[in-house]
Amino acid sequence: MSDIKRIETGPRMSQAVVHGNVAYLAGQVGTAGASVTVQTQDILANIDRLLASVGSDKSKILQTTIWMASMDDFAEMNAVWDGWVSQGNAPARATGEARLATPDYKVEIIVIAAI
Repeated sequence: MSDIKRIETGPRMSQAVVHGNVAYLAGQVGTAGASVTVQTQDILANIDRLLASVGSDKSKILQTTIWMASMDDFAEMNAVWDGWVSQGNAPARATGEARLATPDYKVEIIVIAAI
């Protein structure tokens, strides 16, 4: 049986959980109230940081789920994503619209990655 390792654990959740050779990241959000561009940049930087902390990187992302407060901002988020995603290693991805934790959040990204 494989050990479970929890990263940046708080009373409600962990920012990442590793089981076997897979890392599961919690939904990441950016600076509340900032533009979609800035929130997406913040989120992707945090994903890079969390993946590095478990010995992985964006080229090993298996699946990404992106929640947006409004699909009207889809192109703005994608402009940042497209410049960040590892070329030739694009993950399986789904994007949907949902009411996020507060109206100040416009984007939330969830990642599953190999280690």
